[in-house]
Amino acid sequence: MSLPEAPARGRLVRWAAVVVLLGAYVAGGLWFSGNTAYYHLYRSSAGAHVGYAKARVLSVKAEVLDRDDATGLLTGYQDLAVRMLDGEKGGAELDIRNFLNYTTNIRFRAGNTFIARVDVADAAHYLVSVYGIDRAPPLLLLAFLFAAALCGIGGRRGLRSILGIVFTFSSIVLFFVPMLYRGFSPTAAALVVVVATLCVSLALLGGFGMKTLSAMLGSLAGVAASASLAVAFQAATRISGYTTAEADSLLAIAGQSGMKAGELLFASILIASLGAIMDVAISVASSVCEVRAANPLLARRGLFRSGMNVGRDMMGTMANTLILAFTGASLNTVILIYSLEHSLYQILNSNAIAIELVQALTGSLAVILTVPAVAFIAAALAAGRKRL
Repeated sequence: MSLPEAPARGRLVRWAAVVVLLGAYVAGGLWFSGNTAYYHLYRSSAGAHVGYAKARVLSVKAEVLDRDDATGLLTGYQDLAVRMLDGEKGGAELDIRNFLNYTTNIRFRAGNTFIARVDVADAAHYLVSVYGIDRAPPLLLLAFLFAAALCGIGGRRGLRSILGIVFTFSSIVLFFVPMLYRGFSPTAAALVVVVATLCVSLALLGGFGMKTLSAMLGSLAGVAASASLAVAFQAATRISGYTTAEADSLLAIAGQSGMKAGELLFASILIASLGAIMDVAISVASSVCEVRAANPLLARRGLFRSGMNVGRDMMGTMANTLILAFTGASLNTVILIYSLEHSLYQILNSNAIAIELVQALTGSLAVILTVPAVAFIAAALAAGRKRL
Protein backbone atom coordinates (compact mmCIF):
# COMPACT_ATOMS: atom_id res chain seq x y z
CA MET A 1 0.00 0.00 0.00
CA SER A 2 2.91 2.38 0.57
CA LEU A 3 3.86 2.59 -3.13
CA PRO A 4 0.44 3.68 -4.46
CA GLU A 5 0.02 6.13 -1.60
CA ALA A 6 3.23 8.05 -2.40
CA PRO A 7 2.11 9.38 -5.82
CA ALA A 8 -1.31 10.26 -4.40
CA ARG A 9 0.33 12.11 -1.51
CA GLY A 10 2.58 13.96 -3.98
CA ARG A 11 -0.42 15.04 -6.08
CA LEU A 12 -2.22 16.18 -2.95
CA VAL A 13 0.78 18.27 -1.91
CA ARG A 14 1.03 19.83 -5.38
CA TRP A 15 -2.67 20.70 -5.46
CA ALA A 16 -2.47 22.14 -1.95
CA ALA A 17 0.46 24.30 -3.01
CA VAL A 18 -1.48 25.47 -6.08
CA VAL A 19 -4.51 26.37 -3.95
CA VAL A 20 -2.35 28.29 -1.44
CA LEU A 21 -0.54 30.17 -4.20
CA LEU A 22 -3.81 30.93 -5.98
CA GLY A 23 -5.37 32.22 -2.76
CA ALA A 24 -2.35 34.42 -2.05
CA TYR A 25 -2.42 35.72 -5.63
CA VAL A 26 -6.13 36.61 -5.51
CA ALA A 27 -5.89 38.17 -2.05
CA GLY A 28 -2.84 40.19 -3.05
CA GLY A 29 -4.49 41.34 -6.27
CA LEU A 30 -7.69 42.42 -4.53
CA TRP A 31 -5.70 44.28 -1.87
CA PHE A 32 -3.43 45.95 -4.41
CA SER A 33 -6.21 47.04 -6.77
CA GLY A 34 -8.54 48.02 -3.92
CA ASN A 35 -6.03 50.51 -2.54
CA THR A 36 -5.64 52.37 -5.83
CA ALA A 37 -6.79 56.00 -5.94
CA TYR A 38 -8.76 56.17 -9.19
CA TYR A 39 -9.48 59.31 -11.15
CA HIS A 40 -13.24 59.98 -11.16
CA LEU A 41 -13.81 61.67 -14.52
CA TYR A 42 -17.42 62.72 -13.87
CA ARG A 43 -17.17 63.79 -10.23
CA SER A 44 -17.73 67.56 -10.23
CA SER A 45 -18.20 68.01 -6.46
CA ALA A 46 -17.83 66.09 -3.22
CA GLY A 47 -21.30 64.51 -3.32
CA ALA A 48 -21.70 64.23 -7.07
CA HIS A 49 -21.17 60.88 -8.77
CA VAL A 50 -22.35 58.68 -11.59
CA GLY A 51 -23.80 55.21 -11.05
CA TYR A 52 -25.29 52.45 -13.17
CA ALA A 53 -28.20 50.17 -12.29
CA LYS A 54 -30.65 47.77 -13.88
CA ALA A 55 -34.18 49.00 -14.65
CA ARG A 56 -37.36 47.62 -16.22
CA VAL A 57 -39.78 49.36 -18.59
CA LEU A 58 -43.27 49.43 -17.08
CA SER A 59 -44.95 51.11 -20.03
CA VAL A 60 -44.30 53.26 -23.09
CA LYS A 61 -46.27 56.44 -22.50
CA ALA A 62 -45.54 58.07 -25.84
CA GLU A 63 -43.09 57.87 -28.72
CA VAL A 64 -42.21 60.11 -31.63
CA LEU A 65 -40.20 58.11 -34.15
CA ASP A 66 -39.26 58.49 -37.82
CA ARG A 67 -37.37 56.06 -40.03
CA ASP A 68 -34.18 57.44 -41.52
CA ASP A 69 -34.07 56.75 -45.28
CA ALA A 70 -30.27 56.49 -45.44
CA THR A 71 -29.74 54.00 -42.61
CA GLY A 72 -33.16 52.45 -42.08
CA LEU A 73 -32.91 53.25 -38.36
CA LEU A 74 -35.67 54.74 -36.24
CA THR A 75 -34.80 58.14 -34.79
CA GLY A 76 -36.69 60.24 -32.25
CA TYR A 77 -37.63 59.56 -28.65
CA GLN A 78 -39.79 57.52 -26.28
CA ASP A 79 -41.31 58.56 -22.96
CA LEU A 80 -41.02 55.61 -20.60
CA ALA A 81 -42.31 54.69 -17.16
CA VAL A 82 -39.61 52.56 -15.52
CA ARG A 83 -38.84 50.89 -12.22
CA MET A 84 -35.29 50.84 -10.88
CA LEU A 85 -34.42 47.25 -9.97
CA ASP A 86 -31.21 47.82 -7.97
CA GLY A 87 -28.69 50.48 -7.05
CA GLU A 88 -29.18 53.43 -4.75
CA LYS A 89 -32.53 54.27 -6.41
CA GLY A 90 -33.74 50.67 -6.32
CA GLY A 91 -37.55 50.35 -6.17
CA ALA A 92 -38.20 53.89 -7.42
CA GLU A 93 -40.67 54.37 -10.29
CA LEU A 94 -39.62 57.15 -12.67
CA ASP A 95 -40.51 58.75 -15.96
CA ILE A 96 -37.57 59.06 -18.33
CA ARG A 97 -37.02 59.88 -22.00
CA ASN A 98 -35.21 57.45 -24.30
CA PHE A 99 -33.57 59.12 -27.30
CA LEU A 100 -33.07 57.03 -30.43
CA ASN A 101 -30.20 58.15 -32.66
CA TYR A 102 -27.43 56.54 -34.70
CA THR A 103 -25.34 55.50 -31.71
CA THR A 104 -28.00 54.53 -29.13
CA ASN A 105 -30.76 53.08 -31.27
CA ILE A 106 -32.79 51.02 -28.81
CA ARG A 107 -36.59 50.88 -29.03
CA PHE A 108 -38.10 49.57 -25.79
CA ARG A 109 -41.31 47.68 -25.10
CA ALA A 110 -43.06 47.11 -21.78
CA GLY A 111 -41.20 44.46 -19.80
CA ASN A 112 -37.77 45.12 -21.34
CA THR A 113 -34.84 45.53 -18.97
CA PHE A 114 -31.95 47.91 -19.56
CA ILE A 115 -29.02 49.57 -17.85
CA ALA A 116 -29.75 53.06 -16.55
CA ARG A 117 -27.21 55.79 -15.87
CA VAL A 118 -27.86 57.73 -12.65
CA ASP A 119 -26.20 61.17 -12.48
CA VAL A 120 -26.39 62.31 -8.85
CA ALA A 121 -25.71 65.92 -7.86
CA ASP A 122 -26.86 65.43 -4.25
CA ALA A 123 -29.44 63.40 -2.34
CA ALA A 124 -32.35 65.42 -3.73
CA HIS A 125 -31.16 66.07 -7.28
CA TYR A 126 -30.40 63.34 -9.76
CA LEU A 127 -31.04 62.44 -13.40
CA VAL A 128 -31.78 58.94 -14.74
CA SER A 129 -31.20 58.18 -18.43
CA VAL A 130 -30.84 55.14 -20.68
CA TYR A 131 -27.28 53.86 -20.90
CA GLY A 132 -27.87 50.72 -22.99
CA ILE A 133 -29.44 47.29 -23.13
CA ASP A 134 -28.47 44.65 -20.60
CA ARG A 135 -25.74 42.81 -22.54
CA ALA A 136 -24.59 40.64 -19.63
CA PRO A 137 -26.78 37.55 -20.43
CA PRO A 138 -25.68 37.11 -24.08
CA LEU A 139 -22.06 37.90 -23.23
CA LEU A 140 -22.07 35.34 -20.41
CA LEU A 141 -23.66 32.80 -22.77
CA LEU A 142 -20.95 33.46 -25.36
CA ALA A 143 -18.25 33.03 -22.68
CA PHE A 144 -19.87 29.75 -21.58
CA LEU A 145 -19.96 28.46 -25.18
CA PHE A 146 -16.30 29.38 -25.59
CA ALA A 147 -15.31 27.59 -22.37
CA ALA A 148 -17.47 24.55 -23.20
CA ALA A 149 -15.97 24.24 -26.68
CA LEU A 150 -12.43 24.65 -25.35
CA CYS A 151 -12.92 22.01 -22.65
CA GLY A 152 -14.98 19.69 -24.84
CA ILE A 153 -12.45 19.60 -27.66
CA GLY A 154 -9.26 20.25 -25.70
CA GLY A 155 -10.05 18.16 -22.63
CA ARG A 156 -7.69 18.83 -19.74
CA ARG A 157 -5.55 21.09 -21.90
CA GLY A 158 -8.63 23.11 -22.69
CA LEU A 159 -9.29 23.53 -18.98
CA ARG A 160 -5.68 24.58 -18.47
CA SER A 161 -6.07 27.08 -21.29
CA ILE A 162 -9.06 28.60 -19.50
CA LEU A 163 -7.03 28.87 -16.31
CA GLY A 164 -4.30 30.61 -18.29
CA ILE A 165 -6.81 33.06 -19.76
CA VAL A 166 -8.23 33.79 -16.31
CA PHE A 167 -4.72 34.37 -14.96
CA THR A 168 -3.84 36.71 -17.82
CA PHE A 169 -7.04 38.73 -17.52
CA SER A 170 -6.85 38.96 -13.73
CA SER A 171 -3.19 39.99 -13.89
CA ILE A 172 -4.09 42.90 -16.15
CA VAL A 173 -7.11 43.97 -14.08
CA LEU A 174 -5.73 43.39 -10.58
CA PHE A 175 -2.08 44.35 -11.08
CA PHE A 176 -1.18 45.95 -14.41
CA VAL A 177 -3.80 48.72 -14.58
CA PRO A 178 -3.56 49.59 -10.85
CA MET A 179 0.23 49.80 -11.25
CA LEU A 180 -0.28 52.37 -14.01
CA TYR A 181 -2.61 54.42 -11.80
CA ARG A 182 -0.06 54.35 -8.99
CA GLY A 183 2.58 55.92 -11.21
CA PHE A 184 4.63 52.81 -12.00
CA SER A 185 6.45 52.86 -15.30
CA PRO A 186 4.15 51.27 -17.94
CA THR A 187 7.23 49.70 -19.50
CA ALA A 188 8.27 48.01 -16.25
CA ALA A 189 4.68 47.04 -15.42
CA ALA A 190 4.16 45.52 -18.87
CA LEU A 191 7.40 43.54 -18.63
CA VAL A 192 6.43 42.15 -15.22
CA VAL A 193 2.94 41.13 -16.39
CA VAL A 194 4.24 39.74 -19.68
CA VAL A 195 6.89 37.57 -18.02
CA ALA A 196 4.47 36.32 -15.33
CA THR A 197 1.74 35.59 -17.87
CA LEU A 198 4.18 33.90 -20.20
CA CYS A 199 5.57 31.58 -17.52
CA VAL A 200 2.25 30.66 -15.92
CA SER A 201 0.37 30.15 -19.21
CA LEU A 202 3.07 28.00 -20.77
CA ALA A 203 3.43 25.97 -17.56
CA LEU A 204 -0.31 25.33 -17.51
CA LEU A 205 -0.32 24.27 -21.16
CA GLY A 206 2.84 22.18 -21.26
CA GLY A 207 3.55 21.28 -17.66
CA PHE A 208 7.04 21.52 -16.24
CA GLY A 209 9.59 20.06 -18.61
CA MET A 210 12.01 20.63 -21.44
CA LYS A 211 9.28 21.69 -23.88
CA THR A 212 7.91 24.35 -21.55
CA LEU A 213 11.38 25.61 -20.64
CA SER A 214 12.30 25.92 -24.32
CA ALA A 215 9.08 27.80 -25.08
CA MET A 216 9.59 30.11 -22.09
CA LEU A 217 13.16 31.02 -22.99
CA GLY A 218 12.31 31.45 -26.67
CA SER A 219 9.28 33.58 -25.83
CA LEU A 220 11.40 35.78 -23.59
CA ALA A 221 13.76 36.23 -26.54
CA GLY A 222 10.78 37.20 -28.70
CA VAL A 223 9.53 39.66 -26.09
CA ALA A 224 13.02 41.18 -25.86
CA ALA A 225 13.07 41.52 -29.64
CA SER A 226 9.63 43.14 -29.62
CA ALA A 227 10.69 45.56 -26.90
CA SER A 228 13.92 46.51 -28.68
CA LEU A 229 12.19 47.04 -32.01
CA ALA A 230 9.38 49.03 -30.43
CA VAL A 231 11.81 51.35 -28.64
CA ALA A 232 13.89 51.89 -31.77
CA PHE A 233 11.02 52.60 -34.13
CA GLN A 234 9.02 54.65 -31.65
CA ALA A 235 12.05 56.92 -31.40
CA ALA A 236 12.56 56.96 -35.18
CA THR A 237 8.91 57.77 -35.94
CA ARG A 238 8.46 60.09 -32.92
CA ILE A 239 5.29 58.40 -31.70
CA SER A 240 4.25 57.75 -28.11
CA GLY A 241 1.19 57.62 -25.89
CA TYR A 242 0.88 61.38 -26.41
CA THR A 243 0.23 60.97 -30.15
CA THR A 244 -2.77 58.64 -29.76
CA ALA A 245 -6.37 59.72 -30.23
CA GLU A 246 -7.00 59.33 -26.49
CA ALA A 247 -4.09 61.58 -25.47
CA ASP A 248 -6.25 64.36 -23.97
CA SER A 249 -8.19 61.96 -21.75
CA LEU A 250 -5.00 60.15 -20.74
CA LEU A 251 -3.33 63.43 -19.82
CA ALA A 252 -6.33 64.38 -17.67
CA ILE A 253 -6.11 61.05 -15.86
CA ALA A 254 -2.32 61.34 -15.56
CA GLY A 255 -2.69 64.75 -13.92
CA GLN A 256 -4.77 63.20 -11.13
CA SER A 257 -3.14 59.79 -10.76
CA GLY A 258 0.52 60.18 -11.71
CA MET A 259 0.17 57.78 -14.65
CA LYS A 260 2.97 57.98 -17.23
CA ALA A 261 0.87 58.27 -20.37
CA GLY A 262 3.80 58.59 -22.75
CA GLU A 263 4.93 54.98 -22.20
CA LEU A 264 1.51 53.39 -22.67
CA LEU A 265 2.02 52.80 -26.39
CA PHE A 266 5.16 50.78 -25.73
CA ALA A 267 3.34 48.69 -23.12
CA SER A 268 0.47 48.02 -25.54
CA ILE A 269 2.91 46.71 -28.19
CA LEU A 270 4.42 44.23 -25.73
CA ILE A 271 1.06 42.92 -24.55
CA ALA A 272 -0.49 42.77 -28.04
CA SER A 273 2.27 40.59 -29.47
CA LEU A 274 2.57 38.22 -26.49
CA GLY A 275 -0.21 35.82 -27.51
CA ALA A 276 1.22 35.17 -30.98
CA ILE A 277 4.74 34.81 -29.56
CA MET A 278 3.62 32.16 -27.06
CA ASP A 279 1.63 30.34 -29.73
CA VAL A 280 4.63 30.05 -32.04
CA ALA A 281 7.00 29.19 -29.18
CA ILE A 282 5.00 26.28 -27.78
CA SER A 283 4.31 24.89 -31.26
CA VAL A 284 7.96 24.90 -32.31
CA ALA A 285 9.10 23.49 -28.95
CA SER A 286 6.48 20.72 -29.16
CA SER A 287 7.56 19.77 -32.68
CA VAL A 288 11.21 19.51 -31.64
CA CYS A 289 10.29 17.33 -28.65
CA GLU A 290 8.11 15.06 -30.81
CA VAL A 291 10.88 14.63 -33.39
CA ARG A 292 13.33 13.86 -30.59
CA ALA A 293 10.98 11.24 -29.14
CA ALA A 294 10.53 9.63 -32.57
CA ASN A 295 14.26 9.66 -33.34
CA PRO A 296 16.41 9.78 -30.17
CA LEU A 297 19.62 9.60 -32.21
CA LEU A 298 18.95 12.81 -34.12
CA ALA A 299 21.59 15.47 -33.35
CA ARG A 300 20.99 19.13 -32.60
CA ARG A 301 21.38 20.17 -36.22
CA GLY A 302 18.58 17.86 -37.31
CA LEU A 303 16.34 18.88 -34.42
CA PHE A 304 16.98 22.55 -35.15
CA ARG A 305 16.13 22.02 -38.81
CA SER A 306 12.87 20.27 -37.88
CA GLY A 307 11.89 23.11 -35.56
CA MET A 308 12.68 25.67 -38.26
CA ASN A 309 10.60 23.78 -40.82
CA VAL A 310 7.57 23.91 -38.53
CA GLY A 311 8.32 27.53 -37.58
CA ARG A 312 8.55 28.64 -41.21
CA ASP A 313 5.07 27.27 -41.84
CA MET A 314 3.79 29.32 -38.90
CA MET A 315 5.69 32.56 -39.56
CA GLY A 316 3.53 33.75 -42.41
CA THR A 317 0.21 32.85 -40.83
CA MET A 318 1.06 34.35 -37.44
CA ALA A 319 2.47 37.54 -38.94
CA ASN A 320 -0.62 37.74 -41.15
CA THR A 321 -2.81 37.22 -38.08
CA LEU A 322 -1.25 40.20 -36.32
CA ILE A 323 -1.50 42.41 -39.41
CA LEU A 324 -5.16 41.49 -39.87
CA ALA A 325 -5.90 41.99 -36.16
CA PHE A 326 -4.47 45.52 -36.16
CA THR A 327 -6.17 46.29 -39.49
CA GLY A 328 -9.51 45.10 -38.16
CA ALA A 329 -9.10 47.22 -35.04
CA SER A 330 -8.48 50.33 -37.17
CA LEU A 331 -10.91 49.51 -39.99
CA ASN A 332 -12.95 52.69 -39.50
CA THR A 333 -9.79 54.78 -39.81
CA VAL A 334 -8.82 52.93 -42.99
CA ILE A 335 -12.24 53.57 -44.54
CA LEU A 336 -12.08 57.27 -43.68
CA ILE A 337 -8.61 57.61 -45.19
CA TYR A 338 -9.73 55.83 -48.35
CA SER A 339 -12.83 58.02 -48.73
CA LEU A 340 -10.88 61.25 -48.25
CA GLU A 341 -8.29 60.32 -50.91
CA HIS A 342 -5.26 61.13 -48.77
CA SER A 343 -1.87 61.18 -50.48
CA LEU A 344 0.78 58.61 -49.59
CA TYR A 345 2.82 61.24 -47.72
CA GLN A 346 -0.21 62.19 -45.64
CA ILE A 347 -1.08 58.55 -44.87
CA LEU A 348 2.40 57.48 -43.78
CA ASN A 349 2.93 60.58 -41.68
CA SER A 350 -0.38 60.51 -39.81
CA ASN A 351 -0.18 59.53 -36.15
CA ALA A 352 -2.89 56.87 -36.39
CA ILE A 353 -1.36 55.00 -39.34
CA ALA A 354 2.21 55.26 -38.00
CA ILE A 355 1.10 53.81 -34.65
CA GLU A 356 -0.75 50.90 -36.27
CA LEU A 357 2.16 50.11 -38.59
CA VAL A 358 4.73 50.14 -35.78
CA GLN A 359 2.51 47.94 -33.60
CA ALA A 360 1.75 45.43 -36.35
CA LEU A 361 5.23 45.20 -37.86
CA THR A 362 7.21 45.08 -34.62
CA GLY A 363 4.87 42.44 -33.26
CA SER A 364 5.20 40.39 -36.45
CA LEU A 365 8.99 40.73 -36.43
CA ALA A 366 9.04 39.51 -32.82
CA VAL A 367 7.04 36.42 -33.83
CA ILE A 368 9.43 35.71 -36.70
CA LEU A 369 12.53 36.08 -34.50
CA THR A 370 10.99 33.81 -31.85
CA VAL A 371 11.06 30.83 -34.24
CA PRO A 372 14.85 30.38 -34.55
CA ALA A 373 15.32 31.21 -30.85
CA VAL A 374 12.93 28.47 -29.72
CA ALA A 375 14.18 26.00 -32.32
CA PHE A 376 17.80 26.49 -31.19
CA ILE A 377 17.03 26.30 -27.46
CA ALA A 378 14.74 23.27 -27.81
CA ALA A 379 17.26 21.46 -30.01
CA ALA A 380 20.08 22.16 -27.56
CA LEU A 381 18.06 20.96 -24.56
CA ALA A 382 16.72 17.91 -26.36
CA ALA A 383 20.02 16.72 -27.78
CA GLY A 384 22.01 17.41 -24.63
CA ARG A 385 25.71 17.79 -25.32
CA LYS A 386 25.73 16.33 -28.80
CA ARG A 387 27.43 18.53 -31.33
CA LEU A 388 25.69 20.40 -34.08
